[in-house]
Amino acid sequence: MKKTTIIFLGFALMFNITLKADEGMWLLPLIQKLNIQKMQEMGFQLSAEDIYNVNNASMKDAVVIFGRGCTGEVISDQGLVLTNHHCGYGSIQQHSTPAHDYLKDGFWAMSTKEEIPTPGLTVTFLVRMEDVTEKINSVLSPEMTEPERQKAAEIQGKKIANDATEGTHYNAKVQSFFGGNQYFLIVNETFTDVRMVGAPPSSIGKFGADTDNWMWPRHTGDFSIFRIYAGKDNKPAEYSTENVPYKPKHHLAVSLKGIQKDDFAMILGYPGSTERYMTSWEVDELMKITNKNRIFIRGIRQEIILEDMLADAAIRIKYSSKYARSSNYWKNSIGMNKALKRLKIYDKKKMNETLFTEWVNTTPERKAKYGETLNLISNSINSRKDYEHVTQYISETLLRGTELISIALDAFALEESLKSGKKEDVDQEIKKLRTKAHDFYKDYNVPTDQKVARAMFKIFAENVDKKYQPDIFKTIETIYNNDFNRFVDVMFSKSIFTDSVKLYSFLENPSAKILDEDLGFIAAKSISKTNTDLKKTLEQYNADFDKGHRLYVAGVKEMNERKALYPDANFTMRLTYGKVADYYPMDAVHYDYITTLDGVMEKEDPDNWEFVVEEKLKEIYAKKDFGRYALANGKMPVAFISTNDITGGNSGSPVINAKGELIGTAFDGNWEAMSGDIVFEPELQRTINVDIRYTLFIIDKFAGCTRLIDEMTIVE
Repeated sequence: MKKTTIIFLGFALMFNITLKADEGMWLLPLIQKLNIQKMQEMGFQLSAEDIYNVNNASMKDAVVIFGRGCTGEVISDQGLVLTNHHCGYGSIQQHSTPAHDYLKDGFWAMSTKEEIPTPGLTVTFLVRMEDVTEKINSVLSPEMTEPERQKAAEIQGKKIANDATEGTHYNAKVQSFFGGNQYFLIVNETFTDVRMVGAPPSSIGKFGADTDNWMWPRHTGDFSIFRIYAGKDNKPAEYSTENVPYKPKHHLAVSLKGIQKDDFAMILGYPGSTERYMTSWEVDELMKITNKNRIFIRGIRQEIILEDMLADAAIRIKYSSKYARSSNYWKNSIGMNKALKRLKIYDKKKMNETLFTEWVNTTPERKAKYGETLNLISNSINSRKDYEHVTQYISETLLRGTELISIALDAFALEESLKSGKKEDVDQEIKKLRTKAHDFYKDYNVPTDQKVARAMFKIFAENVDKKYQPDIFKTIETIYNNDFNRFVDVMFSKSIFTDSVKLYSFLENPSAKILDEDLGFIAAKSISKTNTDLKKTLEQYNADFDKGHRLYVAGVKEMNERKALYPDANFTMRLTYGKVADYYPMDAVHYDYITTLDGVMEKEDPDNWEFVVEEKLKEIYAKKDFGRYALANGKMPVAFISTNDITGGNSGSPVINAKGELIGTAFDGNWEAMSGDIVFEPELQRTINVDIRYTLFIIDKFAGCTRLIDEMTIVE
């Protein structure tokens, strides 16, 4: 066999993602061309137009971006939206107080009048997607640097988006795909009046908490329910008592027929970010810098916060959402590093690069086009490693890790306007800071942040070379003799930013002099300046990386020009299809595809907050009062797994059967395949889903909120 043929076949085996069962986050406008035949062979009984249709109602019209980073689905003709409990967590926390602790006790609106307006929460529908690559490419040229290319594409994209939405209430943007080799216009419709309707107590919605996160078998009722409200014309409208429940173009019917092994299952949703075209150098950087730092820093910070949360109910409510977000990606990083190492992903990527280089070197044209690709990537990553390490430490420990610094940062624009002397600018910045401060202090506890700050400043100094440290650390060294506790205690005792009363008093008569003498503000400015300078240095290395990545992805596409490829996730609506399936995570270990309420009772531990079981749930279980939601054997299903290809952002996505009916809600991935954002592992990768029967069981039998069941389209 000729060498070139061997090279091509080897590369196809490494890169041809269509060869791997159930892999792919597919673009909706291309389903007819790339996917529908395979889907129908697997059992799907509908057409591509039933999923995505611009002119008529289709499934896409029942799927929404929920909030800022999740997915939800419309499950009634009155705008009822189902998503995950952890997606609604911030809203549930927003409405919780020690007197009305909806996180602990749950919440159920027994009438529309009891549904709670949730300021700041939005849902967004996809109107249409359109390939605009030619329009973007018309303003690009080979002579452009990568920053020039990106800027030109951005300007042209804004023009295309403005033209597409002129005279409408829609919003739009142009997003790049395949590393900047393809562009789509995304037109959306956003609703801002979204109200909380129902949520189980955290002992159900968050059962297993950190211990079970990313794990199978799972027994979590991870769901919450909201409703979209619209104006009398059924269009988006700001909150008003005159608004009415939204009438959707399409809503998903809910199936009680259940699931069996090998049943067809598909998911529509908004996967946030994958890096399937990542190279070995990036894998190395991810493991040794990004994940390693996150694991270490967040582990320390979370331990401090959790101790305070467990000691005080008010602090628990304030920090629950922040802690959950931090902990989620902390554990993700731990699992990802383990999976990357165990599955030898670095070695697999190296093999890809060897095959790519051999393919490039087979013709002069390819060498001219792609010859510099891998050198651009490797040189960039090797050159930027120190800067990546420092900027991540600045972000994790100081800018985001220490809350005092984060609120002080919000006063920068006010200081500038005070020094400029323009009263209208000052008034505007005061208003902005008041708004930010209101949201900030609602979920802030000074003693907790002070404990965190002591640890964060200390570990920053211990793990970052002095030449990269902000000037404030020289102050700590010279004036406070490197006593970080003393520095932090002085900063917290004197800064106006630790106390809402002090800050609001300052805003009544603000002055630049007060800000410039405030130790919290001084620290924030110092840290921000260093971070900005470091990121400017990073820009040159990142520009080379961006060019290398774009060329690499273009080369992969060219090598597979006769094959169906999908772009990395970028929080645009995607389709993934597969089947309900069990798996074998390791030798002599088998995991079934479904869990039941039996497992909840087996895991119960009244002395561990993660595994507390509600008394009412135990009573229902003892009576086996599961009604029409039970399995044929009388057990109550809780969760199931499928082979769908998802990632963060897919949380809350509908899991749909062969007839287009809702059978579950996606909420997690499994521990053994935590490297899935980088390499899909078909034998191991599973999506963990709440069985829709458990959701309805909790609403009906546990909460008694049958009005919600009544408005759904139930298929038995």
